Amino acid sequence: MMLRQLLLLAVLGLAWTKVSGFPCAQTFPSQPPPSNVNTVRPSDVTQLSAIGLHRNSYELSAVVSRLSELMTLFNPALIRHLSGEAELYGPQLIHHSTLLEQAKEMSPHLQQNQVTNTDKDWKLLLLFVHIDQFCACEQQQSVCVLVQAAIEAAVEDVDEALLLLQSQLKQTIVSIALWVGDTDGFHIRECPCMEASGEGEARLQKVLLSHALKESLDELMMKRSWYNSRDDFTVLVQDSPLITAPRGKPLSDSQASQRTDDLMVQMWSNLLQPMKDDGKISALPCPTEERPFLRTEGNAPSYRHSDASPLLHPFTGTEMPCEDRSPSPTTPTSVHELRPADIRVVAAIGDSLTAGNGIASSPSNILDVLRQYRGLSWSIGGNENLTTVTTLPNILKHFNHNVTGFSVGMGKQNTPQSFLNQAVAGAKSKDLSSQVRALVERMKKDSRVNFKSDWKVITVFIGGNDVCDHCYNSLLYSAENYVQNIRGVLDYLHKEVPRALVNLVEPLEIIPLREMHMDSSLRCPTWLVKILCPCVILPKQNSEALQKLKDLNRKYQHLLRELVESSRYDTRPDFTVVIQPFFREIIVPRMPDGRPDRSFFSADCFHLSQKAQTLMARSLWNNMLEPLGSKTSVQDFRTNLTLKCPNKTAPFIRTYNNSDYVYAGPPPTPEPITNWGSDFSCVDLGPSDPVPASAHKLRPADIKVVAALGDASTTASGAKAKTIFDVSKEYKGVSWSIGGDKALETVTTLPNILRKFNPSLKGFSKSQGFNANGFNMATPAAKASDIPAQTQALIKALRENKEVNFAKDWKLVTIFVGGNDLCNYCIDQDNLSSKNYSHNLMLSLDMLYKEVPRLLVNVVEVMQIDVLKTVKKNTIGCSLVPRTSCPCVISPVENSPELEEIKRINHKYQIEIQQLVSGDRYDGKEDFAVVLQPFLQTSFIPHIGEGEVDSSFFSVDCFHISERTHAEMAIALWNNMLEPVGRKQAYNNFTHDRSKIRCPSEANPFIFTKVNSLLSPPVTTTTTASPGSGSTTSVEPTIPVTKCPWSMPVWVPVIIGILSLLAGIIGGWLILSFIWHQRKNLEKPVEMKGTGF
Repeated sequence: MMLRQLLLLAVLGLAWTKVSGFPCAQTFPSQPPPSNVNTVRPSDVTQLSAIGLHRNSYELSAVVSRLSELMTLFNPALIRHLSGEAELYGPQLIHHSTLLEQAKEMSPHLQQNQVTNTDKDWKLLLLFVHIDQFCACEQQQSVCVLVQAAIEAAVEDVDEALLLLQSQLKQTIVSIALWVGDTDGFHIRECPCMEASGEGEARLQKVLLSHALKESLDELMMKRSWYNSRDDFTVLVQDSPLITAPRGKPLSDSQASQRTDDLMVQMWSNLLQPMKDDGKISALPCPTEERPFLRTEGNAPSYRHSDASPLLHPFTGTEMPCEDRSPSPTTPTSVHELRPADIRVVAAIGDSLTAGNGIASSPSNILDVLRQYRGLSWSIGGNENLTTVTTLPNILKHFNHNVTGFSVGMGKQNTPQSFLNQAVAGAKSKDLSSQVRALVERMKKDSRVNFKSDWKVITVFIGGNDVCDHCYNSLLYSAENYVQNIRGVLDYLHKEVPRALVNLVEPLEIIPLREMHMDSSLRCPTWLVKILCPCVILPKQNSEALQKLKDLNRKYQHLLRELVESSRYDTRPDFTVVIQPFFREIIVPRMPDGRPDRSFFSADCFHLSQKAQTLMARSLWNNMLEPLGSKTSVQDFRTNLTLKCPNKTAPFIRTYNNSDYVYAGPPPTPEPITNWGSDFSCVDLGPSDPVPASAHKLRPADIKVVAALGDASTTASGAKAKTIFDVSKEYKGVSWSIGGDKALETVTTLPNILRKFNPSLKGFSKSQGFNANGFNMATPAAKASDIPAQTQALIKALRENKEVNFAKDWKLVTIFVGGNDLCNYCIDQDNLSSKNYSHNLMLSLDMLYKEVPRLLVNVVEVMQIDVLKTVKKNTIGCSLVPRTSCPCVISPVENSPELEEIKRINHKYQIEIQQLVSGDRYDGKEDFAVVLQPFLQTSFIPHIGEGEVDSSFFSVDCFHISERTHAEMAIALWNNMLEPVGRKQAYNNFTHDRSKIRCPSEANPFIFTKVNSLLSPPVTTTTTASPGSGSTTSVEPTIPVTKCPWSMPVWVPVIIGILSLLAGIIGGWLILSFIWHQRKNLEKPVEMKGTGF
């Protein structure tokens, strides 16, 4: 045990020294030992313990264990009472159902295991409360426990445990942490009413439950005065709960370890006094001279949410000033002659702003934001009447008492009272497709709606959640994908729904939301909104990230206008789409003292209150009556809007036709693409001088030879095929990783990019000519089991080629295989298992490692293969070839167990290869490196319409990839090579742009490997700009690294490092020996007492 701790200490110390020199300087204990709980340093803690660890909380146990390892660096003599490390404490605690019972079990051990002096030994006890035990149900008759009752029970459990701990312990800090673990599946099985409609709603449920429990615990702290009743005992509720990401596909070991580290750092930050934001990026916060202590209420008071200024109770009704409310003499046949009184049906789709989350919530009841007040929703609610509730349907009721479709009361979208309000909390634009289908289905089936003859107004409002998450996947939430999703929804409505006017509300300008979270006096739960909308709240002022956010927001709005002005939805007289732009620009309402007015927001400072929804309804109505070209595009929440009215000269709801507005028309058709080449503007093209001996100092120009192993994707089978008979033909010259036809300007491949740096590059393949294969050893039907043979053939060819200096030339080999394995997995599961897949790649890498000098290997992660099912075309080739070539993926129906199994194995392939490459198996040679390039990990195929995949990315058989895809893969591979390990883009960006090729920079001139990624300065990659524009530069911050002077001899740091390590081991051995002997002496009486009985 002692030796294991010593080795762990040595390894951790060496690792921290290597990366950042263990940045924490305040590691020495207080002298003299502290007598007051508010002046305890991390190094003063002699015992660390935890209660609240459940049997299934494996990730939480890992986080606590990692935290204890960190605290050992501050105090090597730390005694840890953690399950898994000491069987004496672990099993009993885990079986107890209440915190009180666990506290009873833990308290005696904390009292007995004193290292030196009972009055001077400080203890840190972590008390965990699990959010996942709660159910949030809207009806009291629900089978689930009411969430408020569950919270009260949890607080009572905490209270009882604290009373016991306070009565029995001295010199103790109790830190209460809220844990929101990754137990979604278990939670839903135990609590059916908590089943969310999507990832966004699940995230909303988690954070609001967390905040509600934290508020209740804060109230308990104030009621009991736990934090200031004694100098030797205190309790603190950690500021931010520990929330894991929603469960998607299983995490690899490296991803799970990274998440554990992130959660550990968050918990560590919660334990320390708050740090001042100095703008510096630090992987690990440290105690400082100004703030050296563990946090308590005495040395760092918290802001209590209950101190928030109360929301006003605004007058939410509206006066109806319109006198002429008559319908058309006869039911109109044209949407351009539609009067308000002609509207018979209202409907809406969107996100939580339309679902009505928290509209009527009180400022102190954040949990109530989970409740969906659909009857109060601005565009579709129908509670009461206009004198008390301002909504679009309540305005329309004054014109037509028989209007229907509006939602009333509360509930989710599938409840009867929601009717035609099919908005889903947390929804993004990609989720609208299911909403619009459910909406049309309800319209067709409900007897209150005459689907063919009733005039309908449908309001569509979406986009805020896309912007909130765009920084996590800039392709998925790109403006192009956003408008493509909207186009699919509008296309469906245009095709299916007669007699309809669609209000397409522009996505709101979201930047003003930041103001609510920049002024702490507003008492907003900013930590919560950082989880709900991180990409908006987290960027620094005046940062490049914030500017990108603004640009994206504007581009969403611009592309929507462009879509509607293409006249795509004006092909028949009974249907049109009108942009309503009142949210294009927002003016933040302010109180008399100049601060943002919180009364326009719900309790979470994210959703909007009824006061704001009232103004939204008025603005939407006024927009509907304003002619195109003169619509209000600014939402000024400071003004008290009055309703506009139709009149005799303009009695209709405004459309482009009755506004005499001329659409700009569709954007000009781009010139036809004649080739898939790329532009290139990199400047620093020179090789290293002298030629490097290390694979970690390899510049692109140093590479002399390229080679590739793989399957049909590397042989480029069918890449330029015109007919089904050409699919078996190999077009190796355009192969993404090894082709060398023509030049980069017309054919984009990795070798053609590298030839810009080294024109004498060897090994690339061509479509025709002598020795056309080069070192392209791929075969079309290859599986992973064929790669060892390809490797042997490659090594032989490299040795025998007279143009290659086998010993001195730097070589680049790209390996990509696995598609055929997955396509045939259901036929031969034993031989095509994930373990065998990894094993065959390991055999190949082992051979290259042992036999080939000066080699860098790209291993490209196997793609997410189930997307191939979406590739369809009404041809005989597309019907037969995929089903024959890939039966295990194409044949299973959607959501079948067979398809789910393929997805699971697909992910296991990815995890196995990640584990193989990320280990240290190939770290023993300085002139060899293997790098995993993950750009296909999450595969995405662009669409050209609703559900229609862009077939130009595939050959005529809808299975093999086309030359266009080869070009995109070449760019993605090259860009991955210039991204540090751990920060590589793990999804493809298959959008045509000749200027996507990045360039190495002066700060980062090398191809990234695992080693040179550790100490890389901020990554600055210059992207080639389109003609006529400047280059754009993106900077990714990393941990600052101190540069050592090059004049220092290389052997000096090596000798110093070895001597320091030896000294650390000897010192650590002496310290731990001393502690071990003391523990033995302390344990003897306990052992004798036990055996005496």
